[in-house]
Amino acid sequence: MKLGFSTLALFMKSLEDMLETAERDGFQLIEVLCEGPYWPRRLMEDGFSAEIVESYDVEVLLHAPTIDLNPGSMNPGVREETRRQMLETIELASMMGATTVTTHPGVVHRKEERIRNFALEMAIDNIRECAGYAEDKGVKLSVENMPGRFSYLCNTPSEHQDFVEKCGCHATVDIGHANTTGFLEDFLEIRRTTHYHLSDNNGVRDQHLPLGEGTLKLGLLKSVHRGVIELNSYEGVLKSRRIIERSIMNEGTV
Repeated sequence: MKLGFSTLALFMKSLEDMLETAERDGFQLIEVLCEGPYWPRRLMEDGFSAEIVESYDVEVLLHAPTIDLNPGSMNPGVREETRRQMLETIELASMMGATTVTTHPGVVHRKEERIRNFALEMAIDNIRECAGYAEDKGVKLSVENMPGRFSYLCNTPSEHQDFVEKCGCHATVDIGHANTTGFLEDFLEIRRTTHYHLSDNNGVRDQHLPLGEGTLKLGLLKSVHRGVIELNSYEGVLKSRRIIERSIMNEGTV
């Protein structure tokens, strides 16, 4: 398994520090969470230099901003700003040589099927446009599945796969999110998957626990070819890697 971690674990450290940590500790991937100080518009306006990334032997992925954004919003202004920030993230990825941009599919704030269907249509239109731009830039745009709640789009394997196909994009499969749906094994069959987010939980809530601390059947991770450990602490990232090395890479079972 090609393994990395999300910068959520080292949030607020400099990008150079996080890349150095990844290379020092032998990770092959790093997914930069583009929130706060790593907001794409801010980085580009500040004259971000791609040399920062090029000097490290680590493949860089980006996670587009999602806080207060929604590609399927009922509000066209929110949809437009979400699209703008996705395009800016793709532009940043192209500048820095990042291979993939992951984004969320959207959320519904009213529990009505007709509202949800509208949100799904708007989100697909929005992300389809961004996927075309990403392809032109040589970047993969990848949509992440969400936890098993009505308000989240892409909360089932069939909806996630359908979304990916209609948008002409790729898929990021979040194992923790999938574990809350009861359909984890089906999510592992999603086509055009670029990589997997790895965390554990109690099977009900998206808790972002280190691997081995929840109900996740770790043996299922043997099919994961590219994994990004997505946790709030770097200590948890290292613990999860040890679990993977013991139970997956050494072909043990848990």
